[in-house]
Amino acid sequence: MPTVAGALAEAVGRVARTMEAPVLVCAGRTDAGVHASGQVVHVDLPEGYDGDLARAVNRQLAPEIVVRRAAPAPEGSDFDARRSATWRRYRYLVLSSAAPDPLLAPVAWHVPFPLDVRAMAGACDPLVGEHDFRAFCRRPPGADPAAPIVRRVTSAAWREVRGGWTREDWAGEDRTGEDRTGEAGDGPWPPRLLRFDVAATSFCHQMVRSIVAVLVDAGRGRATAATVMGLLAAGSRAGAPQPAPAHGLCLVAVGYPGAPGVTGAPGLPAGASAP
Repeated sequence: MPTVAGALAEAVGRVARTMEAPVLVCAGRTDAGVHASGQVVHVDLPEGYDGDLARAVNRQLAPEIVVRRAAPAPEGSDFDARRSATWRRYRYLVLSSAAPDPLLAPVAWHVPFPLDVRAMAGACDPLVGEHDFRAFCRRPPGADPAAPIVRRVTSAAWREVRGGWTREDWAGEDRTGEDRTGEAGDGPWPPRLLRFDVAATSFCHQMVRSIVAVLVDAGRGRATAATVMGLLAAGSRAGAPQPAPAHGLCLVAVGYPGAPGVTGAPGLPAGASAP
């Protein structure tokens, strides 16, 4: 199956005229269907290469895959896109609306129910800190089920995205404090695009998607902060909902020592994004 990494490696190989596609090391591995606007990649190129790598690769792959910046690592640096990273931030989009939005369909999970954002925000509070996330991770084949999967989450928050993304009849309305209770079929309600941002020193497989699924349940009144705390304590996925769809998830930033709050680091090699 074609992958972003495979297409990027082949393009870099053609540009650098290597015998084979070079090996790429990515800051974060993602499931099929997950996007990345802040991915960081490093690659070893033939000695003496001094071309405009980003421009050459983009001529081959844009707009589906884009290198935003490419530069050599500092001389003598042991920079590694994955191992040198100190944190990563993911974003998940949820569209709460009676009807899907074709323009948002590739990047947001459509949930045909009103969602209580305050309940979702409250339910994500227990996630912050260092915990055993076995209940939210897909365990690698052959791994010991009793072995904890410890990760440290540094921030987790929901917010509503406002702007011109909605249908014209809802645009510009102040919906603060509006009653959004009810179920699908009760009639239309103002559509809301909700954004979940979560940062951690590292993530495990399907962790963000599993968290989002539980928090959306909280928005529907089916879970609470106590539910999240119970899952963390149990260390088991039993009773948890299926992970949220992959297409709503995006890797948006990666942090490195000496470059707080920004994606990448000075002198990072190639970074690719898949809209």
